[in-house]
Amino acid sequence: MRGTAWMIVKRLLSVPLVLLALSTMVFIAMRLLPGSPATTLAAGGASGTATAAEIAENEAKINAAFGLDQSLAHQYASFLGDLVHLDLGSSFYGGNDITGLLGDTLPATIELTVAAMLIAVLIGMVTGVVAALRKDTWIDTTTRAIGTVSFSLPWFALGVLSIVIFGVWLRWLPVIGRLPNALDYHPFTNFVLLDAILQNRPELIWPWIEHLILPATTLALSMAGFITRIVRASVLEVLGEDFVRTARMKGLSGGAVLRRHVLRNSSLPIVTVLGLQFGSLLGGSVITETVFSYPGVGNLLVSGIVQRDYPIVQGAALAIALLFTLVNVVVDLLYLALDPRLRKA
Repeated sequence: MRGTAWMIVKRLLSVPLVLLALSTMVFIAMRLLPGSPATTLAAGGASGTATAAEIAENEAKINAAFGLDQSLAHQYASFLGDLVHLDLGSSFYGGNDITGLLGDTLPATIELTVAAMLIAVLIGMVTGVVAALRKDTWIDTTTRAIGTVSFSLPWFALGVLSIVIFGVWLRWLPVIGRLPNALDYHPFTNFVLLDAILQNRPELIWPWIEHLILPATTLALSMAGFITRIVRASVLEVLGEDFVRTARMKGLSGGAVLRRHVLRNSSLPIVTVLGLQFGSLLGGSVITETVFSYPGVGNLLVSGIVQRDYPIVQGAALAIALLFTLVNVVVDLLYLALDPRLRKA
């Protein structure tokens, strides 16, 4: 029990170290990219008759106001000092508080990622188990082929294709946003389903689901193909074990063997894949949210990069990294629950 507690503590202690490393890389990368927020702001705020000298003067004032005229080391020290106090700063464009922006956008990304994960797990588990039970048949071959194709297609291609087919041609589903503009929604937690329950507004649920289907399925299809292959391989490996043959010899039905022995013993590699693929889903959400104009933290991150809005990029990247790190901590704890060999007395 003491060993288990120490493993949990080590996993939790690694979280701030990972976040520090990532935030440092993002801080440096943004300042190495060509272009400057001061240049964009100075040019955008200048009149049509402004001279190059006046624009340069405005740029110098903006750099001084944001502290961008300081050395990189001084900027980094200020960034770390603010981060220790949980101050992510304000946007260069409009002065919006980054914490508030993340509070508005992060719930949408969590909804999208969780929905995509559920769809991918459902599709991948079912097809992987069926392919394993029908090994070397046309069902197995077809399932693996479809899984390979879905895993190979990039998210933006799947997104554009789904928009064209289901949004433009068939007009079955909305393709932009999170909720209809005409729907009066005053967020409390900013999780639509939770707010619909707390505010007793069931009319929010179906429009929210309609807007969620296409981006979530776009994210899920690529991951589902990978899960299919992992589940198939894991189930086939367990099916060849002696204890499975012994269970069948004892007269257990195929369904009972599958539930009690095969799925349980093949779960560890599957959980590993799900933990790693959650990070892939978060990365894919950046692309998917942009394609579908979905108001999540990924869309916020892209707009921040385009505008060279350093505080937005740093805050959004930190939020995504925190989600990914916490999910992997949970996965590590699931290892302990699923595999007794990892638990120390």
